[in-house]
Amino acid sequence: MIEEYADRVWSGEADDSIVDMGLFGKGVQTITDGLGWWAGFGNVIAFDSGGELALFDTSAPFMSERLHTDVRAWSRAPLTAAFYSHGHIDHVFGTAPFEESGPRATVYAHEAVNARFQRYLLTNGYNAVINRRQFQNDDLQWPTVYRHPDVTYRDALTVRHGDVTFDLFHAKGETDDATVGYVPEHRLLLPGDLFIWVTPNCGNPQKVQRYPREWVQALQRMAALDAEIMLPSHGAPVFGRDRVRQALLETAEWLDSLISQTLDLLNQGARLDEIVHTVKPVSHLADRPYLRARYDEPEFIVRNLWRLYGGWYDGNPANLKPAPDATLATAVAKLAGGPVRLADAALKALSDGDERLAGHLAEMAALAAPDDPGVHRVRAQVFGARAAAELSLMAKGVFTWAAKESAGRATP
Repeated sequence: MIEEYADRVWSGEADDSIVDMGLFGKGVQTITDGLGWWAGFGNVIAFDSGGELALFDTSAPFMSERLHTDVRAWSRAPLTAAFYSHGHIDHVFGTAPFEESGPRATVYAHEAVNARFQRYLLTNGYNAVINRRQFQNDDLQWPTVYRHPDVTYRDALTVRHGDVTFDLFHAKGETDDATVGYVPEHRLLLPGDLFIWVTPNCGNPQKVQRYPREWVQALQRMAALDAEIMLPSHGAPVFGRDRVRQALLETAEWLDSLISQTLDLLNQGARLDEIVHTVKPVSHLADRPYLRARYDEPEFIVRNLWRLYGGWYDGNPANLKPAPDATLATAVAKLAGGPVRLADAALKALSDGDERLAGHLAEMAALAAPDDPGVHRVRAQVFGARAAAELSLMAKGVFTWAAKESAGRATP
């Protein structure tokens, strides 16, 4: 039963989040009459009402056929409406198989989704590179054709579909184009990616600006709806008013603490380096299954807050107009006695448990001696060890990518 599964996730006995996809491959799970939940990389919520089908989110390009097959096993009603929680590609690519065999659906989204799709075209190559790095998928191709929404809105929109009502409102958090849905007939909250069963993804080091303060406000607004069911677009359902409110309000509290600490130090004139190494999440929520830093990390959120409120200058005057990285690395290597000495120091720092220092030294050694296979062997070892020690997908992705870069150029 889906409620029993959700209870195990709530208690930490099972994992289901943006990095787990716990019930993927199990088809559409019926939540109640006419309401189904499909787990994938990008969950989909299905509504069969009045002889018509509606989908809230439509999943990713590589899952569209599987989604179509599974939904069709659950309902044969024609797809006539779809809602995008936001414009990330794991939420907007599932309508095509339905529309190829049936009517064209009406797609609803916030007006900023169209601007996102335009930006994706401008930065297609960059998005391919950073997502290959983030997800360790060398074959990933960033799409160039998008299913644009038919109806957009700015602040709020109510859509009646069959026997159910979709009350939609705009929010900013992970993105600037987010839509939250509330279906009063089911006391159902549809938060999209504003709740993903891990810490909020608002510091992603390779992606565009996130909006932490607005995210807190959106979480508080959703909690005030007193929903009985929450079906996120990543991770397991949450059942029961008290649990829904707890998950939303504690996530808001966790994030708001990082914001307050960061702004306090920023307003005191602290450098970014000091802030990053000073701000910590609240300890009394550390055991919450939905507040594990397995995708994004607190210190990345701090950096994002600095970017939002403090610009790109980090407070270190040497970084305002710096020397090229390779020039600095070569000078430091010369002072140290050569790049090999730096590489040896990196291994020493690694063995002493200072992985952050080891990373700096290994990277400098490789920049100072880019064609030295032995130096690259050390760089691969250091960043391989860093990747193995990390819990967040963001950090693992970057460190693994660096290790692979050097592994192909290293001596045995």
